[in-house]
Amino acid sequence: MAVMNIREAILRTLHDEMERDPDILVLGEDVVGGNGTAGGPEAIGGIWGTTTGLWDKFGPNRVIDTPISESAIIGAAAGAALAGKRPVAELMFADFVGVSLDQLWNQMAKFRYMFGGKTKCPAVVRMVYGAGMQTAAQHSQSVYALLTAMPGLKVVLPTTPADAKGLLTEALRGDDPVMFFEHKALYGVKGEVPDGEYRLPFGQARMVREGGDVTVVACGRMVNFSEKAADKLAADGIGVDLIDLRTTSPMDEDAILDSVEQTGRLVVVDESPPRCSLAADISALVVTRAFTSLKAPPEMVTGPHAPIPFSRGLERAWLPSPQTIESAVRRTLAFR
Repeated sequence: MAVMNIREAILRTLHDEMERDPDILVLGEDVVGGNGTAGGPEAIGGIWGTTTGLWDKFGPNRVIDTPISESAIIGAAAGAALAGKRPVAELMFADFVGVSLDQLWNQMAKFRYMFGGKTKCPAVVRMVYGAGMQTAAQHSQSVYALLTAMPGLKVVLPTTPADAKGLLTEALRGDDPVMFFEHKALYGVKGEVPDGEYRLPFGQARMVREGGDVTVVACGRMVNFSEKAADKLAADGIGVDLIDLRTTSPMDEDAILDSVEQTGRLVVVDESPPRCSLAADISALVVTRAFTSLKAPPEMVTGPHAPIPFSRGLERAWLPSPQTIESAVRRTLAFR
């Protein structure tokens, strides 16, 4: 297996899938050039470097720089999907998804239902999210819970390079709209990636590690933070079932419930404010369906209900951390 980072895994998957399927096209702001460069071998492939070389290989009809208009990007992707193409629309920052909510919420998510199953919408919307890199209140948010709440959309959050390949391949070959979240602070994370054909079905969580004392559920960068906390807890003999959701719609409810039935304790780690959050949703799931298994109230580790600060120190204080996750686990264990 090759070793690569998440950025490289996404780029390699786009190359391979576009070569396999001529109906796949890519559109978004600066997906060709970036920093003012034109198309050609010198194009850097956007500010994140996830589309480098696509224009040179596949040309201007399949790799399209768009105006700075998220509503136009998603609207064009919706129309292209209805017309038989498989668009990959990139939103440079997930924070701007609000500009295109009508196209996502009232169009893409509802095409199959509104047209009685006579059409499909095989569109993938890639969006960069997350705090930790001082991109401030308008460029650091985690909005996956917002889109998870919309029936008709699939929501994906890879944490490893292997998952990035497997989940993106699954998204590109499916027939439904997929919201594909890429954490900006994870692009450089390296790992082994399977060679050749590799797909991961949606709705199957990854058990990162097993332990009998507490269930920790996380997604995205918070999986890495939770693993650091679990290492620290393991030194004190505390075993953690760490679940990486991978997808939040569909969500692997059985993996969560089966684990809580064994451990009796739940900690949910969510890089977003607590109100109407993924953490609140998962806590409610466990309380309503596994209440008799609980030995302690569920713990939610989230950011505060406040905008994300620009200041490095304040941003670190805003974010969940391995230390706050560890403290939450210890609180559940102290409850008798």
